[in-house]
Amino acid sequence: MNPIYLTEKDFQRLHALVQAQRQVSGAHTVAALSQELKRAKVVASEEIPEDVVTMNSLVKLRELKSGAQMELTVVYPKDADLSKFKISVLAPVGTSILGCKVGDQVERPGPKGTVVYEVMEVLYQPEAAGDLNL
Repeated sequence: MNPIYLTEKDFQRLHALVQAQRQVSGAHTVAALSQELKRAKVVASEEIPEDVVTMNSLVKLRELKSGAQMELTVVYPKDADLSKFKISVLAPVGTSILGCKVGDQVERPGPKGTVVYEVMEVLYQPEAAGDLNL
């Protein structure tokens, strides 16, 4: 597995989210995110590469088998809205692309077998745009 990159702020907020969700729903609901946090390389917001998926990033993905493309924003659970393609970081695809960079491929189990996504482009990243308070 390739390392993933998280900003210090994202890491702290996500760690707190994992702790809170464990209390409410149990460890199974945050197991995947917890694993991702353990393998993350944490860097300052100003040092995160522009091609890395951070929280509140708008990302273009391609599903490799079908070639279907989609754009989505990775958000905290309270901000999730499927009608606006805002996907919770706790959703399988949100967890799997967080911290990845352009060109990375991630696998997620789906109803019809394993689904492989490629991160094609980071269309908006708060840190690159100077929006450090999101």
